[in-house]
Amino acid sequence: MEYTHLSEFEIRSGALSMWTPELAADAWRPDDRPLTSVHAGYCASVDPADPLPGRGRWIGTVFEMDAPLDGPAWRETLRRWHARHEGLRTTVTTASRGEARRLVAAPAAVDIAEQPVAGLTDGTRINEFLSGTLEERLSALVWPHCLAATVEHADTGDFTVLVAADHSVMDAYSQAILILELRTLYREVSAGEQSRESVTFGSVADFAVLERASAAELDPDSPAVATWREFLADGAMPRFAPHAQRPAPADRPQPSVSRRLLDLTELEQVEAVLDLVRHRMSVAVFAALAVANQQRFGADRMRTAMPIATRPDLRWMESMGWFVNVVPVDIALTADSGIAEAMDQARAALRRSRTANDASWSRVLDLLDVAETPRFGISFLDIRVLPGYELVADLRGRTLRAESYSPDEVFLWVVRAADGLYVSARYPAGLPAEVMDEFLTAFGQALSSIAAAVHADPAVAGRSEMQLSAAPAPRKTPGPADARALGENALRVAVQAG
Repeated sequence: MEYTHLSEFEIRSGALSMWTPELAADAWRPDDRPLTSVHAGYCASVDPADPLPGRGRWIGTVFEMDAPLDGPAWRETLRRWHARHEGLRTTVTTASRGEARRLVAAPAAVDIAEQPVAGLTDGTRINEFLSGTLEERLSALVWPHCLAATVEHADTGDFTVLVAADHSVMDAYSQAILILELRTLYREVSAGEQSRESVTFGSVADFAVLERASAAELDPDSPAVATWREFLADGAMPRFAPHAQRPAPADRPQPSVSRRLLDLTELEQVEAVLDLVRHRMSVAVFAALAVANQQRFGADRMRTAMPIATRPDLRWMESMGWFVNVVPVDIALTADSGIAEAMDQARAALRRSRTANDASWSRVLDLLDVAETPRFGISFLDIRVLPGYELVADLRGRTLRAESYSPDEVFLWVVRAADGLYVSARYPAGLPAEVMDEFLTAFGQALSSIAAAVHADPAVAGRSEMQLSAAPAPRKTPGPADARALGENALRVAVQAG
């Protein structure tokens, strides 16, 4: 599944409709449960007078439903979806001074209104219309924080679905799992069935209670604070190749690039070697990035922020919400480090980062009196932990991010997909495209070199030979039951989302 811009998804021509959640003015009720630390800080950063509050902030999902569009059934699908997820019928009020406060509407209070967009049927023009609409209408401060659109394709008897939300109510894991959730709900409604009940649709507000309590326990002597303090010892967030960046107009959107690094055959060869030397794919990814950073930019140290999923219990496994923390990763290499040594260093660095897993990064930065947010981030996702991931590809499922206008942020998303390993990146307009291209090429080459490098290292090769008799069985592709059984590990380790 690619993580890309809406403009890079080819919407087929058809009849466009917007689907907007609605509430009566008196439906909101004050709720004493707090916002998470990051949600509160995010709301404080939004200018309520901004005419384009969604610019650079919204995220979403697009896919093609494998059924004809039935307007009443789709309306009921979206209504049930909002009723199920408290986060989708939650907003904030900034009427009083201080932190924004939570407001919640009852499950039965939400209705869905359809607004057909007459005279707009060309796929390219629909894409442009939707991009502008989402920038204008999605905000952290104004409900609804989530909008949907459909494009009905009468000639093929199916329809395209776009779901977009302000980042405050959705994370990357939510983006991925909503495809099959909405497909299942639509089939249930169409068949006249009741929706599936589950304890895994937990409230994001209940999670916020736990998160804020944990954040309040942090102090300057906490291990997580010490980890971040060491990471920021030079007083600044790390940057990606700052020497290569050139001045660029502030209103230019960031370029974006996506590519497949390894096809399935190549990837499985690398994974077989990783099994022998007891390294995870995430370790190999970060090691290869550190090697590419050293080769292309002469840096023996790669420091980056890593977003991770923070769904600490199965009750939030299928929730819509923003369950993300950020941890620091600091990988140091020697001048002659090979990929095998780099993997050892990367594993040690990822283990060190775990001390910050449960510590709110925004609270930690407050304690350190650091106002700057991460400027260079890397996220890894193994899509096979997602229920029905193979069907998502058949539905042309894509997770989307808004175009960014940051002059200095660089973010990479690495995805272990069903058919290979992919990387997506966004970077400043002032960074030459060839610099990013050469870096990603070096990244792919470092990954490809793992098998040869491991067997060429006598110490590692000898260890591998001794392990052959105890080597793990061939990897079984994880399915929904595996993800449920893995519980916290599935959400924390295999799903490291942005």
